[in-house]
Order: sequence, then C-alpha cells, then structure tokens
Amino acid sequence: MGVVSALIVAVCGPLTASSVAQAQQQAPTETEAQVRTQSRAAAAATPAGHSVVTWGASADRQGAGPADRSYRLIVRTSVGGTDMRIRLSNAFGDHPVTFASAYAGLQKQGAELVHGTNRQLTFAGAASVTVPAGETVLSDPLPGKLAAQSNLVVSLYVTGAQGPTTGHGMAMQTNYATAGNHAAEEGAANWTDPMGSWYWLDAVSVQTSKAVSSVVTFGDSITDGWASTTDENRRWPDYLSRRLQAASGITVKGVANEGISGNKVLADGAGQAALNRLQRDVLSQPGVSTVFLLEGINDIKAHTGVTLDDMIAGYQQIIDRAHAAGKCVVGATVMPYKGWYEYDAAGEAVRQGVNDWIRNSGKFDAVTDFDKITRNPYDQQEIMPFFDGGDHLHPNDKGMQAMADAVDLSALRCDR
Repeated sequence: MGVVSALIVAVCGPLTASSVAQAQQQAPTETEAQVRTQSRAAAAATPAGHSVVTWGASADRQGAGPADRSYRLIVRTSVGGTDMRIRLSNAFGDHPVTFASAYAGLQKQGAELVHGTNRQLTFAGAASVTVPAGETVLSDPLPGKLAAQSNLVVSLYVTGAQGPTTGHGMAMQTNYATAGNHAAEEGAANWTDPMGSWYWLDAVSVQTSKAVSSVVTFGDSITDGWASTTDENRRWPDYLSRRLQAASGITVKGVANEGISGNKVLADGAGQAALNRLQRDVLSQPGVSTVFLLEGINDIKAHTGVTLDDMIAGYQQIIDRAHAAGKCVVGATVMPYKGWYEYDAAGEAVRQGVNDWIRNSGKFDAVTDFDKITRNPYDQQEIMPFFDGGDHLHPNDKGMQAMADAVDLSALRCDR
C-alpha cells in the first residue's frame, strides 16, 4: 500500500499541507512596457483562471556566489491554489545565470522534504533555463494543489554564476545550500550549509478564483520582520496572512512581503528606493489588488535633510502610480523610534508631520495607524516597552501581532 501511495503522489503530485528618487545606483528597474510584455506572455502560458501571488521577497544585489551550487529555499505560502509557478530573478546580476534544475516540494523539517512531494519544475518545457543579466523568468505551471499556509521548498541547482547575485538578504528563515547538484533529493544529508537569505527566487504564484486577490506589504525592516522569531513566520505580514485566511467574506487572501531592511522611499541604499522598485516588486506581481505602504522611517532618521515636503512628494508618486495600475493603497503611519541611536528632535518633527499627512490628507484609500497602536502612552515618541524588540525601533513578536490585528481587513479592498 505504501508503494502504491507513493506512486500516486509521484504521478498526481498535489502539493498540499496538514517587505523623489535619486538616480539609480544599482540595476535598472523594469519598464512598464517590459512588465506588460511579461504579463501577456505569462497569461498566454497560464491555464484559464486567475494568477495570484502567494509569496514574495524583494530582490536586491547580493555578493558573488559559487558557480556550481544548490540552494534549498523555504517559503511560507499565503493563499492556496493550483498550478504553482515560481519567478526566478537575475535582476541585479551582470552575467547570465543558468538554473540547471529546479524542484518544488513540502518541508518536513529543516532541509528534509515530505516524502514524495519533490517534483521537477520546467521552463517552456525544458528542465533548465538561462536567465540573462537584469531579467526574470517564470516557471511553467506545476499541476496539482498547493495549500494555504504551506512551507514550500524550492530547490535550485545553479551553474555559471559569476559576479553579483540576486536575492533577499534578511529572510528570517533558515535556508540551505550545498556544493553540486542535489536539487532532486528529498533528504537533508547533503544540505550542510545553513544560510539566512533567499537567493534567485523572488515570487511564487498560484491559480485561484478570479474573485481572490493579494495585498503587497511594501516597506523596510519592520515589514521584513527584523526582531521577530526566525523560522516561526511571525513578521506582521505573516500574522496578517493568517487573519485573512481565517476571515469569512474577505476576498483578499494572498500576502506578498516586499520589505527590505534599511529601505527608503526616496534614496537607493539598502535596496533600491521604494520609488525605484515599485514596478518590479509590487505592480508586476499577479493578482494584486492592494498596496500596503509602511515606509519612511529610514529616510527620516538618516540625517540627510529630508523634509516633510520631500516625503509627501515620494508618497504621492507611489499612490499615483499604484492607482494608475488599478491598485488600492493603504497607508500606515510611521512608528515611534525614540531611544534608537539616530533619534533627534528634527527627525521627530518630520515624522509627526508625515503621520498627520497620512491620517488627514485623504490621499490613501485607507489608513492604518501603526503609530497609535505601538506607541507608549506615557511617552508617545517611543515604542511601547511590551512591543519593543530591544532596540526601540523594531517590534517583537507581540508588536508584530498587534500591528496585524490593527489592520481593518475590509479596507484592503476598494473599488478601482
């Protein structure tokens, strides 16, 4: 019976389970025309239905990687569906990179997969694909179901890599690497190098009902999850995802976390500025109805002379571009940071002005007041000690949960 069951899984293979711009200093963002071309190509290659992003992580420039290496990347899905596809990115590379093989399965523990779930992915029918510098590629749909809140494992064998790689530096998730080709293996024995980043993989999507959509949480290290517990999916977007899955009458079910630690609205640095990466990280994702914007603290505390007018102009550009793409935009107030080493009265004045504009300008489709939720009632310029991750800037797990609980789920969908 065990052999027959394993054969059925191997053949049918359902995958189920019980985070004003300066000149760009890094790779150029995709143009809107390129994204439209990619979207049309993806639609033509995708079975009838509606593609929705179920996981995402913002691509950024990483250091040079070995030329012959396998990566085992563990990601948490949000919305469930069928015909899963992955997006591989060489956006920040300056040489082509070859993905000689790619597999997807379900995590059992650590680098070990649930037996019988690891299945090969293809690209235009081929087992391997070479991605030119600056470009991305979508896999073919993988038949079968992928459940919501699954620990999906994507295993890649990468050859020919040279120069800078593309990835997401702060995963808050233990991933694995090893020399040589071990992507097809389900066991953990050869996966000897744990790592805290995701490489090459920047999005996962599924097919689901056309009524279902996703929200992209667009932000910095607070959205990226710094100070939350590693491997436990306790970033505030993770808590939001669990709320959305449990909610009835809510059609926004997917969450893509497009936060980057240290990211700014206006200036490149820790990742491209929000204005420069908006198209690739947010608007190019399939099935997105809503952008949830929590950015600005890194601009404000950097002592670069950024003014309230500068910040408003940056926010307005994001809102205008998202609206032009038919997306709703929820704005979140900037949280307190007194006690952080860069805090000063001038920065605090800008933060207060920014929050007043977010609350009262009427430019956003909805507002979530994270400042009000997380601030200390006895000193409103600092984070509540109960929520403080220890550095007076980043919330701990309790703070992350409180943030997610403060989001009005019904406000995530508007008529556009």
